[in-house]
Amino acid sequence: MTSDIDGVLRVKRTKAQAKESYDKMSRFYDYFAGGFEQKYSNLALKRLAILEGETVLEIGFGTGRCLKQLAETVGKTGRVYGIDISSGMLAVSRRRLAKAGLGDRVELSCDDATKMLYADNLFDAVFASFVLELFDVPEISQVLGEAKRILKPRGRIGAVSMAKAEKSMPLLKLYEWLHQQFPQYIDCRPIYVEQSLREAGFAIESQERISIWGLPVDIIIGVKPISSGR
Repeated sequence: MTSDIDGVLRVKRTKAQAKESYDKMSRFYDYFAGGFEQKYSNLALKRLAILEGETVLEIGFGTGRCLKQLAETVGKTGRVYGIDISSGMLAVSRRRLAKAGLGDRVELSCDDATKMLYADNLFDAVFASFVLELFDVPEISQVLGEAKRILKPRGRIGAVSMAKAEKSMPLLKLYEWLHQQFPQYIDCRPIYVEQSLREAGFAIESQERISIWGLPVDIIIGVKPISSGR
């Protein structure tokens, strides 16, 4: 079993393979995954409490369902940004936003979230739903470090992610085994979500554990401390 600290599995596929996979899935993603994910993304967005006029980034925006909600919430005085590795997902999101008449409020980029080009202290909030568990172990801290850098002091981060359980769970072990055997199809795996955010320097404002098909998922809101510098 290829693993790192505390048994969190490593990600075997390359960024190029991930991009190719999500490009292929982009037109159909909402039919087999977008629906059940959205329920929990909506819950996290409610906890994140985006306000009109805020500047918000979504990491791994997928087909743009949450981008649309964010654009509606920030209003004409706010601004939404999105970063995703898949050009296919970007194209689907742009069509969704254009259809809703919200394209002028959102700026999207097809890029790697481990090295973001946004300025320091730019965003009021960062949102990542079912995304962090797709990154390899060393990259999770890089993404969260970048999120902290680009957030304003007291800026919030909302994360939804499959989570490692404190005790052994047979279903979770089975899922991890399937991830190892079929990494191209079962690409995410459980991670220590709260621990990752704390180690990145975020203060935890709220945490909620839910279950999807018997698998643990964490919804966590973190805050960048005023004294944290970048």
